[in-house]
Amino acid sequence: MRVIFSLVLLFMSLQVSQLTKVYGSQKVLDAVSFSAEPGRILGFLGPNGAGKSTTMKIITGYLAADSGEVKVLGENALENPKKVSSRIGYLPEHNPIYLDLYVREFLEFSGGIYGMKSAAIRQRVDELIRKTGLQPEQHKKIGQLSKGYRQRVGLARALIHDPQVVILDEPTTGLDPNQLVEIRALIQEIAADKTLIFSTHILQEVEAICQDVVIINRGKILAASPLSELRGKATAVELTLETEEALELSWFESLGEVKFGPKGTKELILSVPEANEVRKALMQIIASRNLNLISLNQGKKNLETLFREITQAP
Repeated sequence: MRVIFSLVLLFMSLQVSQLTKVYGSQKVLDAVSFSAEPGRILGFLGPNGAGKSTTMKIITGYLAADSGEVKVLGENALENPKKVSSRIGYLPEHNPIYLDLYVREFLEFSGGIYGMKSAAIRQRVDELIRKTGLQPEQHKKIGQLSKGYRQRVGLARALIHDPQVVILDEPTTGLDPNQLVEIRALIQEIAADKTLIFSTHILQEVEAICQDVVIINRGKILAASPLSELRGKATAVELTLETEEALELSWFESLGEVKFGPKGTKELILSVPEANEVRKALMQIIASRNLNLISLNQGKKNLETLFREITQAP
């Protein structure tokens, strides 16, 4: 029984259930639920102000929730934040580094915060300096480093105690293209044997390195699935129909996913896996109802279109 329980924890090392946070009259998080597993990068995606950072802060114990549950490796993180903190590595959106400290000095200081022994700290700092590519900069003050190297220091600090769950909040913001590629590669390497959550408002970042995705907006989870499933939805064909007369959604529901377009009831958008037969069916409906056709256009839905649809939905 103990072995089975351990395997369950390994498979789903982070579980967030019905997490709710209210500031005054504003519900910042509304029953947020999702899970993450080892060896896969979870992209926590949403527009600015969607509730991403609030969620990350609650998981890591920096902020209290009004209700809900967070379990890290089976441990209740909301009831035992100090016990869980040693299992989590956290890089906040605003990298909390001391600019007047030297790189190695800062990392050794960070290891001491977690109660690590001196010999273990030195060994771990050496390992992380190699892993994060900080060798050329390790004897400089952090304030002398570029943004990309400062992010590497922040990542090393988040990993100093070898946590099983790593949470990175907007870690690639402000990086140039070369720095971006290097940090992405580093994050993928880190995630090989850890549960890693990558919070961002940039869809391209999720596409580049994530296997799973959770989309949040206005404090609500709007989608949660493997990225491959989301890509599958984004390969649909979109047919846009415009007529002179008002239309009824019920006339077209048997053909695929249908909704009114930006022009109101005189424009329909149909999402279908294949367009040829649907176009023929559309023309039959138009003829049978004596509608005057203005236009029938065909396009392909992509991930960006799908993301906009999900996050702009009322």
